[in-house]
Amino acid sequence: MSTVPGLDLVRLAAWLPTALPGAGPSLSAELIAGGKSNLTYTLTDGTSTWILRRPPLGHVLATAHDMGREFRVMSALHDTGVPVPRTHAFCDDPDILGAPFYLMQRVVGTPYRRAAALSALGSARTRVISEGLVDTLARLHSVNPNKVGLADFGRPEGFLTRQVQRWRRQLEASRSRDLPAADELHDALTADVPPQSPTGIVHGDYRLDNVLVDDLDRPVAVIDWEMATLGDPLTDLALMVVYHRLGGMLADSVTDAASAPGFLSETEVLERYAAASARDTSRFGWYLGLACYKLVGILEGIHLRHSRGQTVGPGFEGVGDAVQPLLDAGLASLKENT
Repeated sequence: MSTVPGLDLVRLAAWLPTALPGAGPSLSAELIAGGKSNLTYTLTDGTSTWILRRPPLGHVLATAHDMGREFRVMSALHDTGVPVPRTHAFCDDPDILGAPFYLMQRVVGTPYRRAAALSALGSARTRVISEGLVDTLARLHSVNPNKVGLADFGRPEGFLTRQVQRWRRQLEASRSRDLPAADELHDALTADVPPQSPTGIVHGDYRLDNVLVDDLDRPVAVIDWEMATLGDPLTDLALMVVYHRLGGMLADSVTDAASAPGFLSETEVLERYAAASARDTSRFGWYLGLACYKLVGILEGIHLRHSRGQTVGPGFEGVGDAVQPLLDAGLASLKENT
């Protein structure tokens, strides 16, 4: 068996048949997504192939990379019409890999990230893909958490207020320069928190490159559920919209798929979602402000690490330049209505 960082294939091979009877004793694996987020591998015994997810190497806080939460939410959603991979097995025995992990179905699909990849498909297909992105989000938000065993999956009461507080803490921990507009945006968000829309399942990082699309342009799997919780689902919609805006400023670092010809415009995204959802979007500008504030907290952290030489690879040098425009956009969005 080959050596793969983060996997002990010998121990994994001994455990696997206890979870998946009939699985072969000889395994090989390949890391397909790594970094500071959860690690994703393809795993095969030569006959069957699965996807394995585990926390990043050397992580300290188990709650920051909760494998059990990812496994639970996907398992709960499997029969709801929301496309998710079928889950196979969860293991919390640290003797196997040194951390909890789970196995799920390998779904064949493309996580479109670049506008160029969509442009190669043509505007008609790109439009279909973007429509499926919005429809899948609305379908997720229509799921009643209580009916799928997720009643205790989060603390929805006070969710919006806690989100503002959470990203304030994140920003303060990463701030290395004077950003008066950040304080202004925080104060404006805090002063006028809207009534929450009905509780739903929040993905937490919903965008096109977290959705696998098949060759018929259908969404076949929503992935990367590590930030999922219960709360106000309009935060998902707002974050997706702001990601689309941010792609125009940071095309090298953030998905710029929404700029491809044929992709639904922001207005069309909101209209399509509203047509499929009964949620009140009259205060959507506030949600956009919160999404901008959240991404400022994330980008300022990347900027700080880059300034200290703690990031590797291209595409980080301009991240800090997007912070002020995002803050300006967040303040402007508070005046927006749908």
